[in-house]
Amino acid sequence: MRIEYLICAYLFTGAIMPPTSQEQLQRRAAIRDLLTREPAATQASLVRALGDRGFAATQSSVSRDLRELGAVKTAGGYRLPSGEATDDGQVTAVAGLLRSITPAGSNLLVIHTGIGAAQRVALALDRSGWPGMVGTIAGDDTIFVATESAHAQKTLIARIGKATRS
Repeated sequence: MRIEYLICAYLFTGAIMPPTSQEQLQRRAAIRDLLTREPAATQASLVRALGDRGFAATQSSVSRDLRELGAVKTAGGYRLPSGEATDDGQVTAVAGLLRSITPAGSNLLVIHTGIGAAQRVALALDRSGWPGMVGTIAGDDTIFVATESAHAQKTLIARIGKATRS
């Protein structure tokens, strides 16, 4: 790559060199502090808030940090997961994104979500720690949930229903 191109890319995009791991840790601690105070509506709002605290951050670095911290995007914005792994709050936080739950055989559930929300819902299900769930596969608006048995499938349907009514 030509050096002139790299200089122009830096000058026009404001790109910065990747931070050191110490900087990443400090930035993630700041994000954690911000999200414990209130949810962040957008990643751009987190970039601005971090800038106010003296951290140089880009949307892509904040996106990686949110993923690393396990933050979940809900209707109210980005939030940190609850401290209790088996808490129904993981699924309750994304309940508004669910559209339908349909059994497909005795060990598979097909869950439809709003467009673009399947991965957030699948992550919440994975983090819920509910027994009987083997795993999830998420696309754009569809999730496949594998269950241990037909009984586990029925229990999971009931538990998701309860969490979404909370």
